[in-house]
Amino acid sequence: MAGSASEYIQHHLQNLTYGKLPAGYERADGSVVEEATWTMARNGQEASDMGFWALHVDSLGWAVGLGLIFLILFRMAAKRATSDKPGGLQNFVEVMVEFVDNSVKETFHGKNKVIAPLSLTIFCWVFLMNLMDLVPVDWVPYLFHLMGVEYMKIVPTTDVNVTLGMSLSVFALIIYYSVKVKGVGGFLGELTLHPFSSDNLFLKILLVPVNLLLEGVSLLAKPVSLALRLFGNLYAGELIFILIALLPLWAQWTLSVPWAIFHILIITLQAFIFMMLTIVYLSMAHEDSH
Repeated sequence: MAGSASEYIQHHLQNLTYGKLPAGYERADGSVVEEATWTMARNGQEASDMGFWALHVDSLGWAVGLGLIFLILFRMAAKRATSDKPGGLQNFVEVMVEFVDNSVKETFHGKNKVIAPLSLTIFCWVFLMNLMDLVPVDWVPYLFHLMGVEYMKIVPTTDVNVTLGMSLSVFALIIYYSVKVKGVGGFLGELTLHPFSSDNLFLKILLVPVNLLLEGVSLLAKPVSLALRLFGNLYAGELIFILIALLPLWAQWTLSVPWAIFHILIITLQAFIFMMLTIVYLSMAHEDSH
């Protein structure tokens, strides 16, 4: 797979990438692409040269797969739900639903039937994606290597494209509900007339660019901070596991077990934070300033 420590780290941090190489491109093995072709990248340089529209197949695959696991498990629990002798799965799902429901009731002050299911989905999905960070770093990549797949990252939340995609979806909901609840005028008024306001018309107009700058930065910071907080914590955790894997076997067990136990708290906390910030942002979007 990889030789030196540097190559080992780079290999484990490289995504399985599918994208388009331009005509005349010289590949890693010396062959030349005669015409523009969609293909799998053979190294990091090819992945970079594929540009914006390249897809991280491993991140997308694991994210979708873990999302399906969440849906299947919760659907099974719902279909088999009983008041007589609930099983372990039903008890677990009921605890999760009650936990999320209480979190929404305490934080969200509007009326929206979407918020609770959305919050439950976010918490469970993000937690499952984070949980993959506890799988030993070499196990799954080695299995795929035996099948001829050179790169395989199994923790979707260590890919900034995944976390940013999720946060942009939340951002779209923020904009949608802000306009729906407050109207276009109310939403634009929040951006241009707050936090500074004045009864003087000339001064009010003069303050519009300042307010727009401050509120615009605050608005755009929400999806960016939401994405980078989750990505940064999980990427750092993955990197530490990779560094531990470079140590002798006795040192690996000595360090990886305590770090894995501590990391359980991190993956749970990050899923909770992502969910709670989503609830808070959507609650703010439902607050009518009139």
